Amino acid sequence: MSGEPLLVFSTSDKGGAGRSVTSCNIAYRLSIQGRNVAYLDFDFGSPTAGALFEINQIDRGTAEGNGLHRYLTGEKSIAAQYDIRSETKRADLRAPRHPYRLTLFPGDRGGGEFGAAPDVVKRCVEILLICRQEFDVTFIDLSAGRSAALELVLSAMAAKPLHDAVARWLVFHRWTRQHILAANSLVHGPNGLLDSSAKLGHDPARLLDSMRYVRTAVPSTGEAEPQPGGQGSGPQWAWLRKQNEALEGLARANQMGSTSATLGKTPVEPVLQWREQVILDADVDAKIARRETVKAFADLADELVNDDTWAPDGVF
Repeated sequence: MSGEPLLVFSTSDKGGAGRSVTSCNIAYRLSIQGRNVAYLDFDFGSPTAGALFEINQIDRGTAEGNGLHRYLTGEKSIAAQYDIRSETKRADLRAPRHPYRLTLFPGDRGGGEFGAAPDVVKRCVEILLICRQEFDVTFIDLSAGRSAALELVLSAMAAKPLHDAVARWLVFHRWTRQHILAANSLVHGPNGLLDSSAKLGHDPARLLDSMRYVRTAVPSTGEAEPQPGGQGSGPQWAWLRKQNEALEGLARANQMGSTSATLGKTPVEPVLQWREQVILDADVDAKIARRETVKAFADLADELVNDDTWAPDGVF
């Protein structure tokens, strides 16, 4: 990673794509690798990042009227910040051996969506500039779909103070036909990311170079069929592998299948099927979570800050 601070925009076309839980886990992994990380909850209608980091008083956004919603709409001059390690109820997440900052800017409970008026865009620019000064990596977790939050950040990034900021876009989708088609539509479709960015004065080619897809909850098909008594039957395993091949073809056809288009993937994780949370090494040691899941999050964190991964090569 170069010395430039990163702004990381997390988006998805459909809810349930694993956008927030994966982004939170990547943010945590970057912080324990030695980076100061901010997490801005721009899912204004459903701000639940506090729940993912297990901060009970802001599990659905702050009730104090000082979250991002009221800051951006001009009702508050300062947005609330929570030091995740001192506020979380999880002892292992408070571990003092990780001294680097991991800070949450929560949304407001019951805030709802709002438009990208000029004053709102100006305040969005201001908070992103503040985060660039204070943090190495800033995550901006957006609402699903073509939301007001998406329009807001595209407008802010078109403003002169942020025009040259290093921005990276993560488009999350589950490994299903519907999610692949939806993710392609979000990027390439009418009023999608490229279309909307061009209308706001962005260079769509530059935006595309700063974008990668993240596949979530990808089942393992393996190379060999499972043994009797193992997971799945022979015919079922063959069918699953055939469906996986079909999805690979669909991803390629929708400009999402090349190595340069994808940042990585996460496996199916039983813990996350039941409870969205940060997966800690302690969860793996206790044999609650799978080691493959932690490795996937760590790999995504590494690739996110690896400048070579983001070098434009024109292949999408």
